[in-house]
Amino acid sequence: MHKRMIHTHILSNGLQIIHRDAPSGVFHCGIVVNTGSRDEYPEEAGMAHFVEHMLFKGTGRRRAHHIAGRMESVGGELNAYTTKEETFFYATFLGEYFSRAVELLADMLFHSEFSPQLIDREREVILDEINSYQDAPSELIYDDFENLLFAGHDLGHYILGMPETLQQFSREQILLFHRRQYQPSQMLFFSTGRISFPKVVNLLEKYFSVSCPAVVVRNRVASPFRFQPRRELVHKNTSQNHVMMGVPAYSMHHPRRYALLLLNNLLGGDSLNSRLNAALRERRGLVYHVESNVTLYSDTGLFAVYFAGDPQQQERCIRLVRKEVNRLLENELTARQLMVAKRQWKGQLGIAAEQVENYTLAMAKRFLHTGGYRPLDEVFACIDSITAEELCAVAQDLFAAEPLILSYQ
Repeated sequence: MHKRMIHTHILSNGLQIIHRDAPSGVFHCGIVVNTGSRDEYPEEAGMAHFVEHMLFKGTGRRRAHHIAGRMESVGGELNAYTTKEETFFYATFLGEYFSRAVELLADMLFHSEFSPQLIDREREVILDEINSYQDAPSELIYDDFENLLFAGHDLGHYILGMPETLQQFSREQILLFHRRQYQPSQMLFFSTGRISFPKVVNLLEKYFSVSCPAVVVRNRVASPFRFQPRRELVHKNTSQNHVMMGVPAYSMHHPRRYALLLLNNLLGGDSLNSRLNAALRERRGLVYHVESNVTLYSDTGLFAVYFAGDPQQQERCIRLVRKEVNRLLENELTARQLMVAKRQWKGQLGIAAEQVENYTLAMAKRFLHTGGYRPLDEVFACIDSITAEELCAVAQDLFAAEPLILSYQ
């Protein structure tokens, strides 16, 4: 992907703006709020996700179906999602509707009514969403694993919340959370498309120059947690065993994060030639799916391996995973192995960068947490600088300790 110009600006109320030039007539824009499930107090568990839902349910000038149809009626899309550290609201549309999208986002974020009747209705929707996760062990195990690994930390609870906390949410609590966390100084507007940046700024000044009550935002503190390597078994009555094993890892600011991500891609990335896929599936036929993944948070992270397969083969699979991890611990990559690993990952990143929506969301997240952005050529330079010694040191740093293992049976 060619390097595109990135423009930035900050409104007087603290709202950050970033825009990336692109030749396409298809635009992407949105707001990322620096709030997620880790910013909730214990009695608010699930509130960030609940508020995300409620912002689609009506404002002073629009009902829910008007919000839903505002972009769809011109062939566009409007979406949102909540993570542990951010909440995204974003739209995709033809460029002539840029003003429409900006105005709609501002209306939702600052003028939602939080109708008591619709709060009760949405509460039932989210309870159904929670129940649906119970029927999807391959998804639920990721959340359960993270909660075990980060027990005692702000990251160690479900984004969706728990039924007992959701049932207690009042309109007053919801409004308090919204006023506290949804302040312009905690938001970043992002866009990609063929439009002059002064026009972007003018539209944001028109629709987003709002002042909010002086409410203290909950400070995000890197609360300590004690990692406890152990084995946990949960009976789920599933036909396959679902297993996750992993350890705490680096934050998104760590100087060796690129080495960790390269190591992850080599070990259990998306490709069929990953070491775990070759060892467990291709050579032995023990699993249908195996992967490793890295999650980087602002102050910590995690590395984990997931697989699902025959209960009778679980221990063998665990031994094979450990064998592949130990290979990285004990043996530096050869020059050719390192070259191939870098080339493959760079190719994957280059192709992924052509998926403009995902690239734009990743750019916004990076800017929100670091105040900067690395274009693809700079990322490639970081990858090229990784040495075999550094990869081995990262493996020893993270994988020498015993992992946490969670299995569903």
